[in-house]
Amino acid sequence: MQAETQAGSVPTRRRRREVLLALALASGVTATTLTATGPASAAAGCRVAYVVANQWRGGFTANVTITNLGDALTSWRLAWSFTAGQTIAYKWNAVYTQTGGDVTASNVSYNGSLATGASTLIGFIADSPGANPVPSSFSLNGVVCAGPPVPTPSPTGDPVPPLPTPSRTPIGDPAPPTPRGLA
Repeated sequence: MQAETQAGSVPTRRRRREVLLALALASGVTATTLTATGPASAAAGCRVAYVVANQWRGGFTANVTITNLGDALTSWRLAWSFTAGQTIAYKWNAVYTQTGGDVTASNVSYNGSLATGASTLIGFIADSPGANPVPSSFSLNGVVCAGPPVPTPSPTGDPVPPLPTPSRTPIGDPAPPTPRGLA
């Protein structure tokens, strides 16, 4: 009974939905238009720092720092492509799969959660038959890492009213004047 008074009773919500549907049909809007908007998805954004820490003829070591700039994540998958035949041989802090030049690194049990602004470091040693260009693009959970988060649609509803502008009226009594001759 308490939940009904906080969120409105089921019959009241059903009645509101019926009224909205009737208004929409009267104005020529179909019911599918009203229900086509789904729930908002999480904002996604990331930054990747790819650093070749050491390089020698035939191979290199790379450290990759993934920074989550979007909503908090409970798991992640970073993808990129090598363009010069690089092949990962040893790896740490992620589960790696590689098909041709396409590489995917997924979190392990201890680094799957990434709060907004949090980073994790992964790395690997790879074979390189010659040139070793840095990958040109990375994607985190299917979203290209290009910096700030991608804006997501907000749920429909009443807009949030703007906050009042603070006044410049001083609070409290002004300081009493200093008597002459004592200053």
